[in-house]
Amino acid sequence: MPVPLAPYPSPPAPYTPPANGAQSQLVCSGCRNLLVYPVGATSVCCAVCNAVTAVPPPGTEMAQLVCGGCHTLLMYIRGATSVQCSCCHTVNLALEANQVAHVNCGNCRMLLMYQYGARSVKCAVCNFVTSVGVTTSAAEQKFNS
Repeated sequence: MPVPLAPYPSPPAPYTPPANGAQSQLVCSGCRNLLVYPVGATSVCCAVCNAVTAVPPPGTEMAQLVCGGCHTLLMYIRGATSVQCSCCHTVNLALEANQVAHVNCGNCRMLLMYQYGARSVKCAVCNFVTSVGVTTSAAEQKFNS
């Protein structure tokens, strides 16, 4: 008995980039390089390692951080509380912009980021520990001495 053949599926419509040239970026799933791609693409092929990385669905807000273990740029879905590095497997705390503050290292002047409420932050460059948080005014220091 003959089996009926299903018609070939129609090929997907060819991709046409947006007229305004809008672009976005993501990290390659293979070599971890930053890839720039036109908005609307569903996947991106890395020119360095040829890995194909899927683009998150439209409307998914992405954020990025630098891994504390190996300094690799990591991208993750905004709102995540932690991100595990695929290179060194370090679990990084993912903080929103309103949960962090910045201070310059007291030794090498490197700009450091720390969680609000922290009393000190250790510089990853020179290992100096910089005190942060409530500082006393000059008048209070004079009064206490």
